[in-house]
Amino acid sequence: MQRPVQITFKDIPHSDAVETHIREKAAKLETFYPHIIGCHVTVELPHKHHHQGKQHNVRIDIKVPGSEIVVNRDKHEDIYVALRDAFDAARRQVEEYGRRQRGDVKHHASSRVPTGD
Repeated sequence: MQRPVQITFKDIPHSDAVETHIREKAAKLETFYPHIIGCHVTVELPHKHHHQGKQHNVRIDIKVPGSEIVVNRDKHEDIYVALRDAFDAARRQVEEYGRRQRGDVKHHASSRVPTGD
């Protein structure tokens, strides 16, 4: 990554363990697309009233050449599960972006019948 990973905790106490986990997950994204410019991860615990318990929100903004990939996953009580789900979605989007950049996108066969011009 050209820039260091930025991590923001909103309405939740800072945790070195969570920060380390986020940095490891963000670094792994580069194995799927090595041209990532930057990554900003926001972990939030909104002050909404829930019947189940406190639900974590995770937002990942990934800057890539010419675009930005945004993943917004929320509503899980376990912060590590919320992070896993968000980074899994980010990995899929980064892989897809890389495929499009390389021109590896699958093309569907045309349903048109060729005419005998």
